Amino acid sequence: MKIIFEKRATDDFLSFDRQLQEFFRKHIDKLQNMPPRRHLRYGLPFHVEEVTKQARLVYNEEGDTLYVIRCFATHKEYERWYQSYK
Repeated sequence: MKIIFEKRATDDFLSFDRQLQEFFRKHIDKLQNMPPRRHLRYGLPFHVEEVTKQARLVYNEEGDTLYVIRCFATHKEYERWYQSYK
């Protein structure tokens, strides 16, 4: 499966410390072997995964490509982004 980071997701990812980056890398590797799980509501074409207790990964899967839309270090940042779609 091919993985493509959107520009904003790349910026988010690079701003994290090394340990959090490693958690995201491992979780993305895990997603390559498993189908998407939790779909966002309100008609949004995204899926969300909990990387740690606070960190979230927002992505979309099309065919054999996984598009990483955003990476969030805290649940508060994720909620703010998610609420903007309501």
